[in-house]
Amino acid sequence: MMNIALWAVQIFLGLMFLMAGLMKSTINEKSKEKLPWTKQYSDGYVRFIGISELLGGLGLILPGALGIAAILTPIAALGIAIIMVLAIVFHVKRNENQALGMNIVLLLFALFIVVGRLWIAPF
Repeated sequence: MMNIALWAVQIFLGLMFLMAGLMKSTINEKSKEKLPWTKQYSDGYVRFIGISELLGGLGLILPGALGIAAILTPIAALGIAIIMVLAIVFHVKRNENQALGMNIVLLLFALFIVVGRLWIAPF
């Protein structure tokens, strides 16, 4: 049962980060309208964040699905947790409190995967 819950969270979080990462890694004027904060940072910085999110999203799904290097899944989840902590700090500094709820939920999901795949239900 725990394996099913972990897979559900991994797929959900993986897809969330694949979508967010794709938007940021292919940043253009149209996508800057959806993410106003990107106007204040270089395209390279935003693309770096996007590529990090893409890799994290892939790392949540592919190792377990392919049965190769399963240790990469909790490592990817830890990386996403770090990204979420940094996102929380970023939004607090900018007084963007509406974003905090989703960041905290995603952080908790990522930590659930770390704990679950390392100790509760490893692959």
